[in-house]
Amino acid sequence: SLYHEHKKAQAKLHNLTYLFWECTLRCNFNCVHCGSDCAKENIVPDMPKEDFLKILSDIRPHINPHKTMVVITGGEPLVRKDLEETGREMYNMGYPWGFVTNGWGLSQERLDALLHAGLRSVTVSLDGYTEESHEWFRGKKGSWLRALNAISRVAGTPGLKYDVVTCVNKKNINDLHKLKSMLVSLEVKHWRLFTVFPKGRAKDNPLLKLSTEEFVQLMEFIRDTRKEGKIIASYGCEGYLADYEMEVRDAPFFCRAGIHIASVLANGDISACPSLRGDYVQGNIYKDNFWTVWN
Repeated sequence: SLYHEHKKAQAKLHNLTYLFWECTLRCNFNCVHCGSDCAKENIVPDMPKEDFLKILSDIRPHINPHKTMVVITGGEPLVRKDLEETGREMYNMGYPWGFVTNGWGLSQERLDALLHAGLRSVTVSLDGYTEESHEWFRGKKGSWLRALNAISRVAGTPGLKYDVVTCVNKKNINDLHKLKSMLVSLEVKHWRLFTVFPKGRAKDNPLLKLSTEEFVQLMEFIRDTRKEGKIIASYGCEGYLADYEMEVRDAPFFCRAGIHIASVLANGDISACPSLRGDYVQGNIYKDNFWTVWN
């Protein structure tokens, strides 16, 4: 089929277009769904920025850095004090970069400093229309308002690429219409919805897993929202969705992990995707050459 031919061709090209850096496992939240089981203080220390920057420097002769997006994840990236310095060095090497955040630490002052360091994109998590549903999920009092303020700031920044992500669960699925209206009122243009990946703290929590009927409800909500045209909604990257594929996504399902995407985890592990850990890692930057592993 054309799909399989396309996938084969992309695998042969093997361009590194996204590189995720799990810069820390520390987090100021205690999210019920956390796949990394992050904590305020973590047994795994933050990776020194010099170690990651060396990888970017080493692979630069093999790629066009302007076409490799670096996405900083955690943990919560904003708990690091050297994010601006790291961002500036990545920018000077030609790499566009962005990060994923819970929004707590994204004050206007911090956002301005990050923009000055070359920040290209931001993803902010918002997991409920109400304080109660968001803060149950995120495990932090006051986090809902902080997330809304962060979203308002990034939405009001000219030229900054951003989106809002929502993990749909049993506590918020019936509020999605209200949440959509709120995001539209904040002038958010892109909204990514996903369901929980059953690992870490999420694997045994029944409130996080949608029933078949609820999953269909989510698909139909995204489809109808896309048709409505007030906000560009899409479903996350997990799984083939059969008849819903082109109704809830911009392109057919194609997992690019290991084909166009790589990750460096906080302990140095090299993985195809930040969600693939443990037995699925392919090497470690402290004993293996990243580019050799990638190839």
